[in-house]
Amino acid sequence: MTATSTSGVAAGAGTAPRTREAARARGRRVAAYLWYVSGRLAGAVVSLLAVLVTSFFLFRIIPGDPVRTMTHGRQVSAEQLAALRRQFGLDLPLWQQFTDYCGKALTGDFGTSYQFHAPVGELIAEKVPATLLLTGVAVVVYSVFGLWLGTRAAWRHGGLGDRLTTGVALTLWSVPSFWLGLLLIMTFSVGAGPLPGLFPTGGMESGDATGFAHAVDVAHHMVLPVLTLVAVGYAQTLLVMRSSLLDEMGGDYLTTARAKGLRDDLVRRRHAVPNALLPTVTMVFINLGHVAAGSILVETVFSWPGLGGLFYQALSVPDLPLVQGLFVVFAGAMILMNLLADLLYPLLDPRVGR
Repeated sequence: MTATSTSGVAAGAGTAPRTREAARARGRRVAAYLWYVSGRLAGAVVSLLAVLVTSFFLFRIIPGDPVRTMTHGRQVSAEQLAALRRQFGLDLPLWQQFTDYCGKALTGDFGTSYQFHAPVGELIAEKVPATLLLTGVAVVVYSVFGLWLGTRAAWRHGGLGDRLTTGVALTLWSVPSFWLGLLLIMTFSVGAGPLPGLFPTGGMESGDATGFAHAVDVAHHMVLPVLTLVAVGYAQTLLVMRSSLLDEMGGDYLTTARAKGLRDDLVRRRHAVPNALLPTVTMVFINLGHVAAGSILVETVFSWPGLGGLFYQALSVPDLPLVQGLFVVFAGAMILMNLLADLLYPLLDPRVGR
């Protein structure tokens, strides 16, 4: 056997163990990730079961009798009140009401609304598009805006731009959304001084437009509520991103990257920002959970026909099946978004889940 063939055999013999070791390492990483995913899924299921229990008992401590509220202002006999309580199952023992509720809720049946006399699922499905449109647009706008401004503020921290943007963000973050909405209505809907009213005071549409004109009308109605949500939401995103990036800026890996001759913007985009994204990713996904929940205060102030306004109506009765169904939807959306954020973490930082 020649020297060349001998070295080739030796190289092949050395390559095979390395290949097997690499395959075993990949297998361990996959197993660790699957174990991580199974743990997060189990936690999400437990959280959802806790939400079902909480939604049942929480709203039963609200003062008021739903049957008497529904019949307020009308002459109703005691027999009629008793019949209504039997109809809605309010005469059953609490434990039986709870077991019936959990059994139906697990199949997607949240019962019939007391005040609307319609299935809760249908009422929620009817309001979902309006909420997704309003809060979806707002979340996308203020997430992008907040990430961009937060990155620039942290990278040039201490400068005039950083002080200005941080001061504005802190002010807006401390402002109640309903108060800001009312202020925008008074200024841009009612009009202030020489400034005329430019936007509708509430609602989603005027009701007399079709086609492209209808789309423009809806967009016109969206301006003030979206502006309210963006003004409050972008501030939170900016401050979290700025804080996370400031924590990363003292890292040795950034000094090493600069020593290799990388431009400052490349160091920021390729190294600093990806490592600072984990806390911000959590917050962005939580905000995406708010897309399903909507904003109760903002939707109520602007009379927006979404899930937030529906929740306010249900809570005022209280309409127990509708309140419980909406609470489960809101909390379920948050649990789902948190789960997706947890599953995304290992892709952003391979150390997570090991």
